[in-house]
Amino acid sequence: MATPTLAAMTNEQLARERFDWVNTVSLAHVHRGIEGGFTQADHGSSTRLSRLQAGDRIVFYSPRTDHPDGEPLQQFTACGVVTGDGVYQVELAPDFHPWRREVRFEPCLPVAARTLLDQLSFVPDVRHWGIPFRRGLFHIPAEDFDRIALTMGAVGLVERRLAA
Repeated sequence: MATPTLAAMTNEQLARERFDWVNTVSLAHVHRGIEGGFTQADHGSSTRLSRLQAGDRIVFYSPRTDHPDGEPLQQFTACGVVTGDGVYQVELAPDFHPWRREVRFEPCLPVAARTLLDQLSFVPDVRHWGIPFRRGLFHIPAEDFDRIALTMGAVGLVERRLAA
């Protein structure tokens, strides 16, 4: 069964279903998120971040060690579950007030994305595999999330979904 796009889903569907997400974030930003128990997306915008709901699972893909000029990394670097009541805004500088969402991060190990490409349905063309990740924060099928999480050693994230 094909996974519907977010644009095709009704508000009612968005309100009751739980989703799995990839957030494309540099490793340095992932580490800040782990330390603070949060995620940001789209350079601090709330637009797509507000689509996440408590209970959604999220995995982080880090193309580089830092933004914008870090060393190439291309790894899945963290995963967890969205918590809290919604997005919230913080002030990091007088002119920068990013939106965040709370995340409970799970212990896991980083995994090179290339080792999974031929097993992920959201990567339709392994020759141009980086294109889906350019979307930043995006929805993926549960089976793809499970495959990534298991490879990272985050077995609990998969077991809890299957038990629900």
